[in-house]
Amino acid sequence: MGGNSSKHEASPTPPPPPPSPLFDKPWRDIYWDLNQQALDCVRKYKPSIEGQQLRILLHGDVGVGKSSFINSVQSVLRGRMCVEALVDNKATVCFTKGYTTYTIQKGGPGSFYPFMFNDIMGLSTNKGILVDDIILALKGHVKEGYKFNPESKLSEGDQFYNKSPSDNDKVHVLVCVVPADTIPLMKDEVIKKIKEIRINASRLGIPQVAVITKVDEACPEVKKDLRNVYRSKCIKQRMEQFSANVGIPMNCIFPLRNYHQEINFNNNVDSLILSVLKSIINFGDDFIDRNLQKVHS
Repeated sequence: MGGNSSKHEASPTPPPPPPSPLFDKPWRDIYWDLNQQALDCVRKYKPSIEGQQLRILLHGDVGVGKSSFINSVQSVLRGRMCVEALVDNKATVCFTKGYTTYTIQKGGPGSFYPFMFNDIMGLSTNKGILVDDIILALKGHVKEGYKFNPESKLSEGDQFYNKSPSDNDKVHVLVCVVPADTIPLMKDEVIKKIKEIRINASRLGIPQVAVITKVDEACPEVKKDLRNVYRSKCIKQRMEQFSANVGIPMNCIFPLRNYHQEINFNNNVDSLILSVLKSIINFGDDFIDRNLQKVHS
């Protein structure tokens, strides 16, 4: 009789299901299906000062996607895949060595958008760019084509030193590029360099943006569907971690995926690229207007 008592014992409680990797709702709104409106907004942009060019300087560690971001922006705006900024897919040392300016053709030959991108050597712990050279670039003292020397900064007597920079030579927006999948692995030395660059940019009043690349490699749910990027708990946590590390506020940090293997366009990739580009332009234009007000005050 006693041997049947086990039949009446309660079955073990099943373990609770694992928490969802996604929030129920996106924590940031983005207009996925309004790319043409965003594109028109960028195309209509014109600085308030005649002849003014908005200069955007990209910086970050080696292989983070700076050149790929430039190519992605060029591709979206020109309506065809562009690879003007050369990319090294297996970069372990700095591939970009010089100070290179990229303008984007608008319409026919000889017509360009009133903003440009500058790519520079990476912030590698292994013979990367010196912070002093980035500060000189922010102030407009670095001429096109200067080959960065990890051992010594650009000197005033050098032929590539611009003694009298114009407003167009100076940087109007500083963009830090970092891959989402490597944020937890960032070296303290690189974080220290980014913070030092940020402090000097802030002293000059230059607005700063962070672009978080390779979001699909950091989160499987985003790899399945890029529209999950603002629902992904992982991506939000990585953005918050980077914000805490370097001090850039969350509303100035933008996740995206660059074009790097596609031969055709993807609407969702375009949406994220246009979203950050519009913000970069707005921040830069505000900076130009503030400087103009200072001149006239």
